[in-house]
Amino acid sequence: MKDLFHDSGVADADSAEDAQRATAVLEARLMALREDIASLPAGFAPAAKAALQMEAAAICVDLEQGEAAWDDAREAASVYLEAEDWENVVLACDVLFQSDQDGSLAALGQGIWLAVTFPVSPERTVHMLQHVIDETPDDSDGAAVAAAAAQYVVDLRAEDEKQHNDLVFFTGQMLASVARRHSEVQTQEQFDFWFQKMELNDPAKFLPRLRNVVDVLVQDDWWFDREALQTRIPVN
Repeated sequence: MKDLFHDSGVADADSAEDAQRATAVLEARLMALREDIASLPAGFAPAAKAALQMEAAAICVDLEQGEAAWDDAREAASVYLEAEDWENVVLACDVLFQSDQDGSLAALGQGIWLAVTFPVSPERTVHMLQHVIDETPDDSDGAAVAAAAAQYVVDLRAEDEKQHNDLVFFTGQMLASVARRHSEVQTQEQFDFWFQKMELNDPAKFLPRLRNVVDVLVQDDWWFDREALQTRIPVN
């Protein structure tokens, strides 16, 4: 007998229609952004175009138009690098990673390097490091290093008490999840032993290992001179 209380066919149809409407809205917004970019006046500020390109790139990711997303976000990233707008460079690297193109892993690595090196918001830095955890095998030490770095950055940069508490809780969950999948850690005692054994309590040891993870991601595809940028690191 037909289920009168749950017609899956109708539900599926509604879902498909909702998806089509959402796609249409995104496509219309993307078209408007393309028109805005094309109509920028002579002598426009590069950052103005970059902001439009970043919104367009994010929409292209949602529409699974990876190549277009890459083109927009990569041009915007160059503008933000020139302006030393590290927060937005990292945002661009995130979109470039999500565009799923040949250079996406290199973009992720460079975004992580910038996020950890410069005073980028702790939320964005944690988000970038989460990608490493998501992309690495269960037994990868790199995931553990990324989770430890995330918690370290939160302790350094989260100034608001609520923000700090929320992010410490979140990064603690990241570490616990990595420990379970890495070494089947189930208890606090096991976690403490694992944490010490992995040397995740010492930034002088896990940060160089994070650099190794970044080097594996980027290979030789660096867009900037790291040594030159390090001279611009704020003192505080």
